[in-house]
Amino acid sequence: MKANLGGLDRAVRLVAGVALLLAGFMAGIAEPWNYVAMGAGAVFALTSMVSFCPLYVIFGINSCPCKRD
Repeated sequence: MKANLGGLDRAVRLVAGVALLLAGFMAGIAEPWNYVAMGAGAVFALTSMVSFCPLYVIFGINSCPCKRD
């Protein structure tokens, strides 16, 4: 599992993840959609922390400035 997220990508994902988690918990979103927001927020935050996105592998995207193989 090689890193495929760059610094800016990670920062944007972390901010979006935290915002979605908070929106799911506190924004008063209707019942099924708050779980969707929390799930998406958790995925964004987790991928930001591990610097790896499985969808980027599928689509061949790499925003990491590290050496590519």
